[in-house]
Amino acid sequence: MKPRMSRRDLIHTADIWNAVIDTISDYDYPTGNQIADDAYLAFQYYSELESGGHESLLTWFSEHVEEVGIINYIDELARVLETIGAHDYAVIEKTYGLVLWSKFKALENEQIEEAEFYAIVEKADSEYQQLDGVIQERMEAFFVDVHTELIDVTED
Repeated sequence: MKPRMSRRDLIHTADIWNAVIDTISDYDYPTGNQIADDAYLAFQYYSELESGGHESLLTWFSEHVEEVGIINYIDELARVLETIGAHDYAVIEKTYGLVLWSKFKALENEQIEEAEFYAIVEKADSEYQQLDGVIQERMEAFFVDVHTELIDVTED
């Protein structure tokens, strides 16, 4: 069931941003709802990359990646990033996703030294940072477009 909010509480983009984040934060991913899943995955990607980079993203989604497989995860993440207009970010994940995962698993199994893993993480994180936060703008626009699919907006 969608949460209910008044239109007067969703006047500004920041209001919609916060309301969508509050809504998707309660989701168990995947939800089975394409728009909800896209919003969730895009926001988790953004949150993890902003807080701890690709290492954080891999740690956060490792259980899900184990379930669906790294190729499926990268394809889904890239599709979502392209859907919200974050094409350059999708390129980064297509470029580094598979090697990052293989190095992540190798490090976890003590098959490589940390430096080998972090060398790839630094490259991917650097490319992400060079895009200078454009993803937040793309996500804001996406959230504005889809918020009525995620929130029951009343006109009172």
